[in-house]
Amino acid sequence: MTYTGQCHCGNVKFEVEMNIETLVACNCSICKRKGHLLAFAPESNFKLLSGEASLKDYQFGKKSIHHYFCSNCGVGCFGAGTSPDGSKSRAINVRCLDDVDFTKFPVHNFDGASL
Repeated sequence: MTYTGQCHCGNVKFEVEMNIETLVACNCSICKRKGHLLAFAPESNFKLLSGEASLKDYQFGKKSIHHYFCSNCGVGCFGAGTSPDGSKSRAINVRCLDDVDFTKFPVHNFDGASL
């Protein structure tokens, strides 16, 4: 299914094709503070529609994940990294998807704090 999403102010808009079956709640130091609920898609299924100039990239720790956020409103809609199989992927903050009720999906708790 193709979803659209955006940050709070609307500067950053994107679309992504993915099947959402479960959401991931990570307890790493950034995800737990931001309250992200994540679903994952291959990089090739992601398209930034607008707002590239508004995006800022934050990295920490091993610097293997790009945590993008809107420099205007501060909302982090997605991140970029590498899946365990070596392919490039996007972590989509499902709370930023248009017309998606994130409460309808089961949540898997992931222990990112121990990595």
